[in-house]
Amino acid sequence: MGCKCADKQDKLLTILSEYQGKSGGLIPVLQKVQNVYGYLSEDVMLKIADGLEIKPSVVYGVATFYTQFRFSPVGEHIIRACHGTACYVSGAENITQVMVDTLGVEPGGTTIDMKFTLDTVACLGCCGLAPVVMVDNDVYGRLNEARVEEILAPYW
Repeated sequence: MGCKCADKQDKLLTILSEYQGKSGGLIPVLQKVQNVYGYLSEDVMLKIADGLEIKPSVVYGVATFYTQFRFSPVGEHIIRACHGTACYVSGAENITQVMVDTLGVEPGGTTIDMKFTLDTVACLGCCGLAPVVMVDNDVYGRLNEARVEEILAPYW
């Protein structure tokens, strides 16, 4: 299996050419490039600045302002544990702790095998299902500590 670096580079150049010379394109460019690479490396942010003909400090400033952007590689599966008010009062901390113990990684971290990234979020918008965890695009609600391993099993 060959390196997909050239494919990613081509996609980056395509994205940049689509937005070159257009105002207001930085955030969509950052989003699309992050979808290609999985995160925004320093090198990629410099290429974005060069391609859009803006200062690297502007790219960095915008990227670091929004929590949606990542600056280190993420796991194959992203777990988002909701810690909004409804989830919090329904035991979100306990569920997150079981995930920490099961995966061996703290919130904000990625497992050594690059299989999982564990994040806590302010709200997933599923308050009626509290407590809620999202694995990739799958939502799991009305959780308890005993269901954590059951939920993670299909993703191993």
